[in-house]
Amino acid sequence: MIDFRKAQELVLQQARSFGTETVPLEQALGRVLAETIRADRDYPPFDRASMDGFAVRYTDLVSGIRRFTVIETLLAGYEPANTLSTGECYKIMTGAAVPAAADVVIRRENVMENGNAVELPELPVEALPAATLPAPADPRFPWRPYQNIARKGEDLASGEVVTDQPLVCEPPVVALLATLGKITVQVERLPKIGLLTTGDEVVPAGDPVSSVQIRNSNRWLLEAALQKSGFGLAARGHAPDDPGILRQRVDELLDNDVLILCGGVSAGDADYVPGVLEAAGVRKLFHKVAMRPGKPVWCGVTTGGKMVFALPGNPFSCLVNMVLLIRPYLRACQHLAPAGLLGIAMGTARKKRSPLDEFFPVHLHGSPARLTPVTMNGSGDIRLGRQANALALHPASADDLAEGEVVTCYSFV
Repeated sequence: MIDFRKAQELVLQQARSFGTETVPLEQALGRVLAETIRADRDYPPFDRASMDGFAVRYTDLVSGIRRFTVIETLLAGYEPANTLSTGECYKIMTGAAVPAAADVVIRRENVMENGNAVELPELPVEALPAATLPAPADPRFPWRPYQNIARKGEDLASGEVVTDQPLVCEPPVVALLATLGKITVQVERLPKIGLLTTGDEVVPAGDPVSSVQIRNSNRWLLEAALQKSGFGLAARGHAPDDPGILRQRVDELLDNDVLILCGGVSAGDADYVPGVLEAAGVRKLFHKVAMRPGKPVWCGVTTGGKMVFALPGNPFSCLVNMVLLIRPYLRACQHLAPAGLLGIAMGTARKKRSPLDEFFPVHLHGSPARLTPVTMNGSGDIRLGRQANALALHPASADDLAEGEVVTCYSFV
């Protein structure tokens, strides 16, 4: 029996890329970029007004001109029809291109408008010699060259690398790719994942159940957890507690990149999964991890590098192993770093229940954030979905956890 950190290490050592593929931008959400992205032109592509106002020449301001004639109104996407002369300005809107002749945008709120003329307030001249204007560097001179103008290329230069690292296409990234004109992108291929639930007592969620049967919630739990992380199931099946049928189902699903089983991995008379997997040529990496729940988990790899995770049948045990082992493995295969762990204070105290590392469901909430343990009657309790939104660790080395004590937390989000 190994420590859960050692189990994670063994699993991550098997991580491998599943290749790449090119997808249209509308299908890129949640996928991981697998190509270097470069700027197709300068950004901004032109000197851009960063607010509504009036575009003037800095030399006019320095020379003391405070009254300007508006010769043209520039909206975003418009090119000027006229060139500025002394004492003239453009009325300009946020996002519009600033013509080369203008190099200062003065906020609309800072001028007085009168028809096609605008006036700037006079500068204070106390303590200055008569008829002397403040120098441009003087703090009383409120304008600077290119004030309120985003300069061409100040964000990105044409050809500059935007990213050459794996990056999840979240909405801002998708928007950035569209800005760069990328209508197709190369992404990491998603693995084909198979799921096999087991057990004579397990029936489909929509079927009638007898007094000694249970509905197959693990199929939905694991599929939903995969979808939450950006993955999906390529195949799914169920096998009764029969070694022959179980072997047949395993053989059918081993053509997937990853195979997840649940149930039949402990030490009961009907726990055939470990033996069947090894008979099918899956090399065992480990069986049993010193944690609660999820201790009986079995993990192995085929000669072709395909990963097999065999989880205990209790729903919370499945969820713990999904969070600790399967999700980190799939992220690593996409070249993503492990999800960051949170250190959150306990909202209430918790007693130690075993000498193992204990993972317990919590409700993460509040500001500042805190954790409230969710009451449960063992790992088979179906009520976790009502409140638990995270998983917390009670280390084997720790005594009882006190209120306010900071613990490691794994968010389900």
